[in-house]
Amino acid sequence: MFGLRLFELCSTQPLSYQGSRTDVGYSKTVLYLAYEKYTTFASQRSMNHSTNKTEDAQEGFMPEHIDSASTFAAAAEKLRHAKALIVTSGAGMGVDSGLPDFRGDSGFWNAYPMYERLGLNFYAAANPVHFQRDPEFGWGFYGHRTNLYRATVPHTGFQILRQWEEQLNVPVFIVTSNVDGQFQKAGFNPGNILEVHGSIHHLQCQRPCCESIWANNAEYHIDPQTMRCSPTPMCPHCGASARPNILMFGDFSWIDARTAAQEQRFHSFLSQHAGPELLVLELGAGTAVPTIRHLSTRLGQTYGASVVRINPREANIQPPHISIACSARTALEQIDQRICA
Repeated sequence: MFGLRLFELCSTQPLSYQGSRTDVGYSKTVLYLAYEKYTTFASQRSMNHSTNKTEDAQEGFMPEHIDSASTFAAAAEKLRHAKALIVTSGAGMGVDSGLPDFRGDSGFWNAYPMYERLGLNFYAAANPVHFQRDPEFGWGFYGHRTNLYRATVPHTGFQILRQWEEQLNVPVFIVTSNVDGQFQKAGFNPGNILEVHGSIHHLQCQRPCCESIWANNAEYHIDPQTMRCSPTPMCPHCGASARPNILMFGDFSWIDARTAAQEQRFHSFLSQHAGPELLVLELGAGTAVPTIRHLSTRLGQTYGASVVRINPREANIQPPHISIACSARTALEQIDQRICA
């Protein structure tokens, strides 16, 4: 279970638990307790945004003060010499496509004001208990998001990444915490994508009665006043409610088989391409739930990769890695101009 293992492997805070390893991951119970502990910790830390210091500054990371033109040129130079590229992506990658990033309670309520009226934040809405107790309410949130992601067109930055893969003849692997399927929609090879938190475009039984995962082909009709959905998808094996194959908060029933298979392919990619000619391009990964952010740092520390961190608010990273404080699409466009120059 890669999304969970990242919390243990990349967290700056220790997770105190015991459990046996398996070939793919740890036991579900142990890992989900670790995940819940970490997300509680991350939620508390997200409140630190009201202070004058960013989380990275508090951890000793200092911004690299380079003018934008030089920074874009340095990133372009890294890319020209890269023999392999790992794109690590957080919610900020989708913002330029019009998707919300759920940044803090205010960001979530700005995207979903009806939940502010109900007194629910993102952590409460993204909870599997709703599919057990009230599937119509659970699917109100996830059905709305499914419709939104289906209708969203990936922005030009996705196509720039595709062009680099082809024009520079560099193998690319995508690791994303996003569940929206935008990289698949943009035409990236599904076999080279790791979705650490699962995908909204796949379903499973909410119990679960078996290990089956199937495509999310259901249609969702949402009442925007009550955030309820009717009808809701059902498990074809036992007739219980179905749920998205997404790792939620406090989640003990997520089926990880699909993500585990993706993880194995990612490890194979790493074993082939680790070293100084591996470039990690981090796009829009924040600090609230920093799975992707800590992965990028660990790839630089452990696998010898160069890291380019792109984030409009929290771009700080220790040199010699590169920090670019702007949106993902803008940075990709600027880097592309210098590659083509």
